[in-house]
Amino acid sequence: MNDMTQGYHYNVMRRAIEMIDQGGENMTLEELARRMGMSPAHFQRLFTRWAGVSPKRFQQYLTLGHAKALLHERFTTLDTSSAVGLSGSGRLHDLFLRWEAMSPGEFARRGDGLTIRWGWFDSPFGPVLVTGTHKGICGIGFAAETGEAATMQDLVSRWPRAEFVEDPAFLRPWVLAAFNAQSGQADKVPVYMIGSALQIKVWEALMRIPSGQVTTYSEIAQSIGRPGAVRAVGTAVGRNPVSWLIPCHRAMRKSGGLGGYHWGLPVKRALLAWESARAEAG
Repeated sequence: MNDMTQGYHYNVMRRAIEMIDQGGENMTLEELARRMGMSPAHFQRLFTRWAGVSPKRFQQYLTLGHAKALLHERFTTLDTSSAVGLSGSGRLHDLFLRWEAMSPGEFARRGDGLTIRWGWFDSPFGPVLVTGTHKGICGIGFAAETGEAATMQDLVSRWPRAEFVEDPAFLRPWVLAAFNAQSGQADKVPVYMIGSALQIKVWEALMRIPSGQVTTYSEIAQSIGRPGAVRAVGTAVGRNPVSWLIPCHRAMRKSGGLGGYHWGLPVKRALLAWESARAEAG
């Protein structure tokens, strides 16, 4: 699937989310297709190719009630999930076998002397800004809800002393591998985590959540030995700069609420729905 096709599929799906939000949870395939300006057969093929399941099934994953169902059916206890192995069945991100965290001294310098390359790409979830150093991808931000200018400002402002160089060609092989589950190249994508000591502990915990499953902020706090720091953990989850690869979208409230998402809740719902569909299809 090429970049343009992925972006087109996401745009169609995003319009479907908006319709469902407006009371269209029980729309028939024919009605959804008509509102999309497509034939039912074409709409069915498009969605099944993108999500792995039918539009009707995907609608169920997009509903707010699906969040509570995930906590009941696909809850991950982080203390035990690591024993499953990072390359287990249905696991998308084998790339987490290769990651490196910056040192405290590097963090304190706020990017001084660091060259960060950046580029815009289409993804299955809309336009995405990717940044990286020679050590690996250090930033991924989705712009479907926030807009490209705000997404760029967000990631750049985190490292004010770094030199940012536009270089999508440098990043493209990593990006294609990261967003293509069928590429077989995900284990070749390095991640360079740049954050505080607490943030990196939280992000390491997030990487133990298998694709298609979820956990809670309190569970993450427990797993890093800070059970009373749920709020601080939530803040660290929200500050994760490498969305999707460090899966902050899989963290939820204990009540079953989605919680926040730095790049917009519609994107979080899309990510969770897509992973649930892929888990079912796989």
